[in-house]
Amino acid sequence: MAKKKVLIIDDSALVRKSLSGLIQSIPDFEIMATAADPYFAAKILKKQIPDVITLDVEMPRMDGITFLRTLMSQYPIPVVIISSLTKKGSETAIQALKFGAVEVISKPNIHGVGLEIEENRIRIMEAIKAASMASAKRRSAFQKVPSNVSSFKPLKSPDKGREGTSLLRTTEKIVVVGASTGGTEALRTILSKLPMDSPATAVVQHMPEKFTHYFASSLNEHCLVNVKEAVDGDSLITGTVLIAPGNKHMCVRRSGARYYVSLIEGPFVNRHRPSVDVLFHSVANYAGNNSTGILLTGMGSDGAKGLLEMKKAGATTVAQDEESSVVFGMPKEAIGLGAVDKVVGLEDIHKHIC
Repeated sequence: MAKKKVLIIDDSALVRKSLSGLIQSIPDFEIMATAADPYFAAKILKKQIPDVITLDVEMPRMDGITFLRTLMSQYPIPVVIISSLTKKGSETAIQALKFGAVEVISKPNIHGVGLEIEENRIRIMEAIKAASMASAKRRSAFQKVPSNVSSFKPLKSPDKGREGTSLLRTTEKIVVVGASTGGTEALRTILSKLPMDSPATAVVQHMPEKFTHYFASSLNEHCLVNVKEAVDGDSLITGTVLIAPGNKHMCVRRSGARYYVSLIEGPFVNRHRPSVDVLFHSVANYAGNNSTGILLTGMGSDGAKGLLEMKKAGATTVAQDEESSVVFGMPKEAIGLGAVDKVVGLEDIHKHIC
């Protein structure tokens, strides 16, 4: 079987060298070429088309966003955004996802050691492999980001008076969602359709730290529900969506009738941190039939076993269908385990939250 070809576009020679070494270590992948900027990349693309492109967003002569929009209007190739963990870099990377990029990862730390190098390798390997399986779609070079749905957001505070109470029963419903490759835009589609009084929702989207903050802020601008990056101890309350911060697992806990989230350190689970399975297993233990679990597009099996545990505990379980998934990996694994009550197209998933 022919190896899948990767084109690296980055203005840093050190980053190009580092990425090349990491990608060459992935079985069945090879470096097709490297380019210092989009102009060099365009010349390469006239001669040969890669299976995956890694793209820096902050480059001289032409920025990554401009190149991406042109690329996706002509050659819809799966693109992995490689960005520095800066405010500007993170915001631009999230914008790139709106324009068709399928994954976003942080630039590898060239001077990293030990565990940091290994985690970098795992993240890059998983992103490249997932992108190679993704269905990239042609987009208009002039595509606009949706305008704000509403500037009015009622502020709601956790009911701290219930903390530590002895209530053992609650009818409060919560929703948990897991997603990976293609999940950023799937979540945007779903959450933008939710009314302000939607059930409390917790989300794990495979994404590096810092990027999740800007991703949550971006969603919040276009949704009626309040969307925020989760902070340890945040209550799950009606009309609020909590996004797990990158590089931390998120669990749901309960104190009396109050559900809240707990953020924990720890090793990768299913090669991810945060892991969907960690969230889903905790919900099976603490919420049971008061919960709904939704598994969206993504490569691998993260979330499948946790969704099965939720179903066994009495939860309603939903998976995104193959047709609307960018990568039908995680939903397929859950369906194969018998963990799914309903298989639903992306446009209708919000109904199962409401």
